[in-house]
Amino acid sequence: MDAATLTSLHVALSASPENAELRMVLVAAHAERQEYDEAAELVSQLGDEARDGLDPKQRRLAAHALLEATDAEAAHALLGDGDEPEIRLLRARVLLALDRQADGLTEYKAAVAANAALEDPDLHDRLAVNVRTFRRPSDAGDSDGPTPLRVYTNDDATEAETTRLLHPEAERVDFSDVGGLDEVKRQVRKRIILPFEKPSLFQRFKKRVGGGILLYGPPGCGKTLLARATAGEVNASFYNVAISDVLDMWMGESEQKLHALFEKARAAAPSVLFFDEIEALGGKREYSRSGAASKLVSQFLAEMDGFAQDNSGVLVLGATNVPWAVDPAFRRPGRFDRVLFVPPPDRPARQAILGILLRDRPVAEGIDLATLAQHSSGFSGADLLNLVETAADEAIEASIEEEREVAIDDRHLRRALAEVRSTTTEWLTTARNYARYANEAGQYDEVLAFLDRHGRKKR
Repeated sequence: MDAATLTSLHVALSASPENAELRMVLVAAHAERQEYDEAAELVSQLGDEARDGLDPKQRRLAAHALLEATDAEAAHALLGDGDEPEIRLLRARVLLALDRQADGLTEYKAAVAANAALEDPDLHDRLAVNVRTFRRPSDAGDSDGPTPLRVYTNDDATEAETTRLLHPEAERVDFSDVGGLDEVKRQVRKRIILPFEKPSLFQRFKKRVGGGILLYGPPGCGKTLLARATAGEVNASFYNVAISDVLDMWMGESEQKLHALFEKARAAAPSVLFFDEIEALGGKREYSRSGAASKLVSQFLAEMDGFAQDNSGVLVLGATNVPWAVDPAFRRPGRFDRVLFVPPPDRPARQAILGILLRDRPVAEGIDLATLAQHSSGFSGADLLNLVETAADEAIEASIEEEREVAIDDRHLRRALAEVRSTTTEWLTTARNYARYANEAGQYDEVLAFLDRHGRKKR
């Protein structure tokens, strides 16, 4: 608002000082110009009846002007006990100015719980700070007594909280968290879970508990999640082995690290050792340029054989996107007893996965998951997660713009579907060539069957 218009409105208010609406227009104008002292003066001249008649937006405006003019007490009194999220957030700021951090933090949490779009990390940090007051002796001759020393800290984290931050508890997952892959889950249940659940019966038939399963397929189709879910189903310790946990630049160190990992799993049996990107540790030895890599593969095979150690109760799960790069010795019975193809999810599986991914998020009623699944042919689980995350970004942006929580709806998901692309096509093209021209002993028959089945009809 320009100065001439502002002056005219002041003249009009002088002629009609009881006009509360006009007064609040002037308060807004001065606040917009960051002239908070003038705005606060106008607010202070409101009568009791006019104050009571302010709507929530006007009340927030008036209180904000008083707060910026360093009259936090008046701002607090004006806000009253309203429970609208925006009122509570402003009250938290006022209480911070009044050095009442604990009360302010309570108001802040209530505001964000009611409207997550109001979240303000900086305000939260200032409210959550721990204030300690120390008394120190006053200087000689000082009649005012000891001078308080206020120290602001945030060092009240307990040992348990520190442990939780450094070693967060992994969320337990089971097969209910894995959408689709029914045939793969059936094989895992038959060969892995049942031996853990009924060890006496399997011992009677001289079947060992443990063994190995190699999972292969396009990236993002659930191999890692399936491994975690398997550990969750048998209530076993789960060790996710990263490549960096094994490989070492010094001669012999990689083999020692691998042995130590197997020893740890044996001591914690029942346990699951999961090696992702296993071709990095167990690649074909004929293509290796160094003797160290061949020795690591030999060590890996020896650990899986359990000749010198007892591997009972230890399940070794491997996952790879390039099964043709894994040393064929791993496929020998007694090592990876079963090699399972983890394909891209079909239509029912995609619908189930979308339901799981949208679970516990703000979601509007009536989302058509069946149509989304129909139009996402070829999407991996990771692609579907990208789809949901993109839609969530749209909803978050709308929540910030509208200053209220906007749930994910069909509009957001359709826009995300037009943006996200499948990432499995390239892998399937490569796998088709290996399945057709390098399918020794029928090891890629599952891939051929999948391509034949889904190449002729829409998923």
